[in-house]
Amino acid sequence: MKPRVGYQWMSGKSYQELWDLQTEIHQALIVSKRLNSNDPNYKPRHRLLFCEHSPVYTLGKSGSMDHLLLDQDQLNNGDIEFYKINRGGDITYHGPGQITGYPILDLEEFYTDVHRYVRSLEECVIKTISEYGLVGSRVPSYTGVWLEPDHTNNRYRKICAIGVHLSRWVSMHGFALNVNTDLSYFKHIVPCGIIDEDKDVTSIAAEVGENVAMEEVADVFKKYFQEIF
Repeated sequence: MKPRVGYQWMSGKSYQELWDLQTEIHQALIVSKRLNSNDPNYKPRHRLLFCEHSPVYTLGKSGSMDHLLLDQDQLNNGDIEFYKINRGGDITYHGPGQITGYPILDLEEFYTDVHRYVRSLEECVIKTISEYGLVGSRVPSYTGVWLEPDHTNNRYRKICAIGVHLSRWVSMHGFALNVNTDLSYFKHIVPCGIIDEDKDVTSIAAEVGENVAMEEVADVFKKYFQEIF
């Protein structure tokens, strides 16, 4: 039997509130697995949180401040927050029109393989965007999901960023899928620290030419998350 994962859509909360909530759930799961380590009937309470953040830039622990192209006054004037956080990866943007997903899983009930975990998240996204006629792919040396150059665009376009953190095999942070995202926010950072001239950022809406329903995309993702996890 596959592990059970509780799902929740979070709205109306700041980035700090969601980060605090993630941390609380993450730590509680670590404590719970330690206290129940000898109980053969123990089942971890896995969670998948979805949210749509207000505009915010987040910088991973391996990222460079040089990749934020705004100073504090410009951040204030642009009404956008900035946080240094404990996930992997560099700088990215979260905001309206983007589904940010936080799987908080005890991977010891799935598999203890970080590489496989990240590839599985990517596969969920690849299958999700395929339902909108988009062919997602992976680019060697980079995480996330990309669209390859084609007859309409000669660049690789990143449609989903992924950055995770694990402690005692319990995951937090996750992925950011651009659905109807205002892509102009990415012009004020070096997205994911990638400076290649043939790399860009995109969204489902930018590729299909119209906005799509966020709730619909979330439901599609959940379907494939259930299938893969």
